Amino acid sequence: MSVQPEAILLISGKRKCGKDYLSARILSRIGEEKAEIIRISEPIKLHWAKEKRLDLTELLSDGPYKEKYRKEMIVWSDSVRQRDPGFFCKASIEKSSKSIVIVSDIRRKTDIEFFRSHGYNIKTVRINASEDVRRNRGWVFESGVDDVQSECDLDDVTQWDLAIENDGTHDVDVVVEKILALIA
Repeated sequence: MSVQPEAILLISGKRKCGKDYLSARILSRIGEEKAEIIRISEPIKLHWAKEKRLDLTELLSDGPYKEKYRKEMIVWSDSVRQRDPGFFCKASIEKSSKSIVIVSDIRRKTDIEFFRSHGYNIKTVRINASEDVRRNRGWVFESGVDDVQSECDLDDVTQWDLAIENDGTHDVDVVVEKILALIA
């Protein structure tokens, strides 16, 4: 990492709650010259793409291709995290080079603890959406995915710098402004 970020936004939420969408909107507002999105899942998917000779771009997308491999990726990444809980956080942040970093896929307490323990100026954002809203966005409950640590570890966390409902009834620009106010 060539630049110590001034601020890191840690974005958390269930599948299909809008983490990637809102992260992209935040990046668009700040600008790519100053901010970037990183994903803790990227080094996982990079390894998986090399190991299985898969299409990395498709694995990084929000499409059905990734869903075929999700369970296997969770099991493998959990085994890595047992040895080093911050392994994927470290691999992700090492590549950052902007003053504002948006981590669009915080899923575990150990993810938050990694960034907090390394002295970063972090702000935590929890994005919530009802199961009905998530189903309308294409979410289907999958045993071994939606009921494991990678999806549920943060369910009992109540201390967020900002918790928002992303159910389609709030103006997205207002939501983005609330998130940006955290790092202003």
